[in-house]
Formats: sequence, C-alpha cells, structure tokens
Amino acid sequence: MKTLAEPLPAVLPVRHVPTARPLLWLRLGWRDLVRTPGASLLHGALVAAGGLGITWLGARQGYVLLGAFTGFLLVAPILATGLYELSRLLSRGEAPGVADALNAWRRGTRPLVWLGLLLGGVATAWVGASTLLFSLFVRADIHSPEAFLRYVLLEQGDVAFTMWLAAGALGSAVVFAASAVSPPLLLGRTTGLRCALLTSVRAVGENPLPMALWAAIIMSAMLLSMATLMLGFVVTIPLLGHATWHAYRDLVDTSAVPLRFPDAV
Repeated sequence: MKTLAEPLPAVLPVRHVPTARPLLWLRLGWRDLVRTPGASLLHGALVAAGGLGITWLGARQGYVLLGAFTGFLLVAPILATGLYELSRLLSRGEAPGVADALNAWRRGTRPLVWLGLLLGGVATAWVGASTLLFSLFVRADIHSPEAFLRYVLLEQGDVAFTMWLAAGALGSAVVFAASAVSPPLLLGRTTGLRCALLTSVRAVGENPLPMALWAAIIMSAMLLSMATLMLGFVVTIPLLGHATWHAYRDLVDTSAVPLRFPDAV
C-alpha cells in the first residue's frame, strides 16, 4: 500500500465480475440490513419521508412533481453514506448503530462533500430543465400526478415527452456511471473527487453487463418504492445502500491508495 508521500494514481484499477454478481451484492446487502435493522431502516424511513414531502409539495403540478422526485433520487448515493459506514464496520466484526452512521456524516471528507454538491447541482438543473420543457412545449392541462399519468398513457408519441424521457435516461446513465462506487470510495480512501469519478466510470465501462443488471435492479426498486406510496423506500434504500458498499469492495482495487482513516477498509 502506498503512503501519503507517494503520488496517487489518476484512476484506480477495477476488477471484472460475472454478469450475475449484483445478485450477490443484494444478498450481502440484505445480510447487513438484518444485522443492523434499526440504523438501516431509519435511513429508508427518512428517504420515504422525503419522498412523501416532495409528493405533497408538488401535488398541484404533476410534471413538476416527477422532475423533483427524479432529481431527489439522483442524490440517493450521498444519502446512503451512513449505510456504507455500517457495512464497513460490520466487515470488521463490529456491531455498529445509529451513532456510527451519524459519525460518518460528521467526518465527511471534502471530496465527498463536493460530490454531494455536484449531485445536488445536477438534480437541481434537472428539475429546472424538466419544468421548463413541460411548461413550454406541453399543451395538455396537467395539474396533478393523475393528470400527468393520463398524459403519458394516452398521448404517447408527444415530442416533448419523448425529449424529456431521452434527456432523463441520458442524465441518469451519466450519474449512475459517476456515482456507482465513488461515494463509498471517497468515504474510506484518501483519493480525490476526480479519481473517484473516473474510477466509478471505469468500473461501469469495464463491467457493462453486470452494471447494466445492477442499474436495472436499482431502477426496478425505485419504481416499486414509488408504487407503494414511498413506503418501499424504507427497505429498498438500506438494501441498495449496503449492497453498493459490497459492489465497491468487489469492483475496485484500492491497494494503490492509503486509508483515509486508520481503521477504514
């Protein structure tokens, strides 16, 4: 392992994993959730509450609601910081709790803070672009989530909606690639934001099939959670957060960078 005096690599090496590997990450994530139920489910409950709050605030404008909610999900990798810490401590044989998750936020590193600001900026830009696109080009009377769903289901082929969907898919893919493993990497290792982002993109690029499966699992979990009036987030957020930590440990070779904290892994 390198010391702090030695130059750090611009991007870390990544490992190739089998296509079905995300299923193992889920199994390990579920194991961590069961071992720390209180602290883990608290994360999910807070995200569910946030989702309900956004739903209430945007209930009068369906397209604004969807833009705001998808933007909220873009920052989910940062919201799971405490879950990464719980999994890290579990891997060391400890019995972590809520206090340990809070400590991960208190000791948040500067690159991790910058990543949070970056994702927050992307989410804000998406909300603004989404609202502007619909307000300028959609002529349908959309004043509620139900009206938005009717618009999507009954007026398929609308150019504005197609543009919105394509922009959302492209933006989500970029955010997924940049944040797939960068948050837990920044939490535990002494590396910069640029290195973490490039490493995350590299991990996705060199494992296209397993990461496509992982992205599909995440998207399915998000849709399921929304379909249950946000209650599903109570379980899906901690499950995916713990699983993401295992994905990071599985995909990234961190031997070239020093520990950020003496007891980190």
